Amino acid sequence: MTRPAFSPSRRAVLAGAASLAALAAGGRSAKAADTVVGMIYVGPRDDFGWNQAHAVGAQAVRELPGVTVVEEENVPESVAVSKTMGSMIELDGASLIFATSFGYFDPFMIEMAKKYPEVQFRHPTSLWSADKHPANLGGYFCYIEQAHYVNGVAAGLSTTTNRIGFVGAKPISVVLRNINAFTMGVRSVNPGARVQLIMTGEWSLPVREAESVNALVDAGCDVIACHVDSPKVVVETAEARGVKSLGHNADQSPLAPRGFITGAELKWGTVYRQYAELIAAGEPLPNVNEGGFDKDMVQNSPFGAGASEAARKAAMEAQERIRGGAPIFTGPLKTNDGKVVSQTTMELYDPKLWAMDYLVEGVEGSTI
Repeated sequence: MTRPAFSPSRRAVLAGAASLAALAAGGRSAKAADTVVGMIYVGPRDDFGWNQAHAVGAQAVRELPGVTVVEEENVPESVAVSKTMGSMIELDGASLIFATSFGYFDPFMIEMAKKYPEVQFRHPTSLWSADKHPANLGGYFCYIEQAHYVNGVAAGLSTTTNRIGFVGAKPISVVLRNINAFTMGVRSVNPGARVQLIMTGEWSLPVREAESVNALVDAGCDVIACHVDSPKVVVETAEARGVKSLGHNADQSPLAPRGFITGAELKWGTVYRQYAELIAAGEPLPNVNEGGFDKDMVQNSPFGAGASEAARKAAMEAQERIRGGAPIFTGPLKTNDGKVVSQTTMELYDPKLWAMDYLVEGVEGSTI
């Protein structure tokens, strides 16, 4: 989502009004008493999805004493993000930048990290490599498939038709991991249930997402899950059709007061608070930070009216098991066309998760 040409951003207005003051201060206008953290979003902060999850994390940082948060939303994955980062540093005095969309990393964050070696830049993926990228750049990643497994447990005990729909964005490993973990959760409590998958082909295609939900409901699915940037359309369409739903990225429970079960949420605030506190204390930041329930980096949304009592109990038990290290992908692991891809169990942080290019047994659909 891009900003219309006639609607300048706060950052552009500040740039015009404060450039002389910034130059007079030696190119920087930081607030002497505060640690300034910059947050950049590719879409609106209230999208009920990816961007909102980061904005909720930013709010947790804002509550820290001596920390100022500056934000910019609707920033395209282009040179526009470089300009936004530059003005946050030069005008606001940001010493830590979180640029939160996939396409911001290469080349934009890499170039800015080289240009401003005294500023820390962090990106919500595991793209950073010690042998290729600047030391003041890094990544962090929340293993949200752990919460999707819990979603699956709740879904498997909330369906009456044993047909559960899933709307996915792109057939890449981070999406397939969530579909597969969800299905493993479903089948752990309801082996007779099937997960019917429709891929939209893009992170945000609201019309296609609504069409997918309607097609799945027409096919007999009475529970709908998803992995798209903003599940708002998916959850609202499911609610309108009178079926149950599960969320992704942020809390969508207000959108479905009758049918919401629970959701898999990214808990970015854990990372953002930790990093802001380290910066304020003059301590180094990790270049790589990954975790799930064990590091309080993912969570499940509060249960809604769509969750049965049995679903609530089993979901909470599953969450505790995973927090204690119990694996999700137990071997032997088969694809949905019968191929054995692993004779052994994959641990929660197994590197093979990053190469997942298949759908597990129990999913009706394909990666094409």
